[in-house]
Amino acid sequence: MGCLVCSSLSHLVACHSKRFNFYFWRLDYAGISLMIVSSFFAPIYYAFSCNPCSRFFYLSSISLLGILVIVTLLSPSLSAPRFRPFRATLFLSMGFSGVIPALHALVIHWGNQHIIVALAYELVMAILYALGAAFYVARIPERWKPGKFDIVGHSHQIFHIFVVLGALAHSAATLVVMDFRRGSPTCSY
Repeated sequence: MGCLVCSSLSHLVACHSKRFNFYFWRLDYAGISLMIVSSFFAPIYYAFSCNPCSRFFYLSSISLLGILVIVTLLSPSLSAPRFRPFRATLFLSMGFSGVIPALHALVIHWGNQHIIVALAYELVMAILYALGAAFYVARIPERWKPGKFDIVGHSHQIFHIFVVLGALAHSAATLVVMDFRRGSPTCSY
């Protein structure tokens, strides 16, 4: 929700002035980073509830990475259009850092159908986010017909559609992993 609030504010207020424009688009990027970091918490919490050291390591790592990315993105010098690919790469790197805990969860819960289904949903989420970032960076379709997509259908709007679809896939994964934890026996230490 924090991501969508930041995005809504950015889209609503960024047209006020050049100064506001720069500030609010950076806030939009920070909101996206916040969403990526937050999306790690529930699956890692539930998948590693019987492995507190791993859980702490993964949640601490993504939190620190997220803070570094947010600080970097709030830097006015990195807001220029020429850094668009760099910003997209930061988001993708942060998102794909989830591969390590995903593989770890797969190993420790080998053969559990809930974990496999949850990871499939997370893979769909990653693909949707990557597709959205690809449209955003490539500036498709407005690159092909300048001026034709100024109101509806430009890459930024397509990016947001993919983000919402990815968030829905992530929600489904979280529900599956929560169901897994409810049905699992208590931890044995």
